[in-house]
Amino acid sequence: MENDFSIVYWDASAILSVLFKDSHSAISLEWSNRKGIHLLSTLAWAEVCAVTSRMKREGIISQPLETSAVDVLRQGPWRRMSGSPDWTTTRTLSGKWPLRGADLWHLAAAKTLQKNLPELMLLTFDSRLGGAAKGEGLNIRTD
Repeated sequence: MENDFSIVYWDASAILSVLFKDSHSAISLEWSNRKGIHLLSTLAWAEVCAVTSRMKREGIISQPLETSAVDVLRQGPWRRMSGSPDWTTTRTLSGKWPLRGADLWHLAAAKTLQKNLPELMLLTFDSRLGGAAKGEGLNIRTD
């Protein structure tokens, strides 16, 4: 991590690694404490909310743990963004990369943001999304 200040677009896999301990948690926590702008899209918000609610329903986590996770999500370093990816960019990327819809959306959103923020970095632990992002010239952190 060479710069003191970063602009980081977080996908759901990276956010979940802050909320729940897994093999990527140390990296996610390190990035969450880094000075900079941390972007949280409405899609990542929805994905994380869906995962935490499913975990509670299935008895994987307790109600207090779900509440705590959502509190961290709300109060964490993330700045909520309501922007959408460019429609043409989304269509173009869909023909280039074999991604699920949500991952295509994250890639297109990051590419759209990159037009005005060339220093933008995508933080993901999804290998397909990371590979596509790298192939598109995005700064990425995948591990």
